[in-house]
Amino acid sequence: MFARVFLDHPAKVNETFAQHMLFALKFSGLLFAAAGAAFVHAIIPCLFERTASRIIGQLYERTHRRGR
Repeated sequence: MFARVFLDHPAKVNETFAQHMLFALKFSGLLFAAAGAAFVHAIIPCLFERTASRIIGQLYERTHRRGR
């Protein structure tokens, strides 16, 4: 049960639990930053015009290169 909950998924992307946790924490921080930029952009359109989409694009690339 422990392995299924904590170890199986990280192993699928060739990571340890700690590596996977660090990756996921960084990922969530960047998503938070993208959400903040999009929020500010919604109120003041001339600010952060491409920030959220750039961050999302970078995250997409990172996730599709993992485990290969």
